[in-house]
Amino acid sequence: MRVRKKKHGAERLAACSDYIIKNTAELERKPFVLEIGCGKGGFITEAALREPEVAFVAMECQSNVILHAVEKAKAMGLQNVKFIIGNADALSEYIGEREVQRIHLNFSDPWPKKGHCKRRLTYRSFLEQYKRALVPGGEIWLKTDNDILFDSSLEEFAACGFELDELTRDLHSSEYAAYNIITEYEENFSGKGFKIKRVIARLK
Repeated sequence: MRVRKKKHGAERLAACSDYIIKNTAELERKPFVLEIGCGKGGFITEAALREPEVAFVAMECQSNVILHAVEKAKAMGLQNVKFIIGNADALSEYIGEREVQRIHLNFSDPWPKKGHCKRRLTYRSFLEQYKRALVPGGEIWLKTDNDILFDSSLEEFAACGFELDELTRDLHSSEYAAYNIITEYEENFSGKGFKIKRVIARLK
């Protein structure tokens, strides 16, 4: 879906320039936690607020979308989160080797058609990039309402040498719900009766 341009978007992003980086070479604190596809920033800002001692980086390819997240972080006065405007398929252009402690993939586009599977953010070509970026023992936290994406992701994780932990097909009714951060999409899907799936894939 095409995102409508925000009024004075360029000027508003410029006003938040301290929160935007071109690559993680600009960061002082490593390793950090990465969210790919941060949307309007509900998850990343709450995570940064809960863990002020942890450094966070959020990626989003659409500047009109990330504007909301950046302005939210600035309004909250967060000092431990930065943003990158970029695509996950070029992750190595933005992030160096063994810099990431944890990756969050929250409600990524499921690309449900079989012919589109290579576009999923958990397809093995993406996972190999994540493996390069993750520290030894680093983790990928996947959360989705989509069965096709979840099931294919489990297969891809296993094929790429990840160990699976805390797997649940009904997150909100599980023992892991207590520390879950509910995203905008999650609230919407859950309200419509969709079960939320979640798994942690750990690099061996």
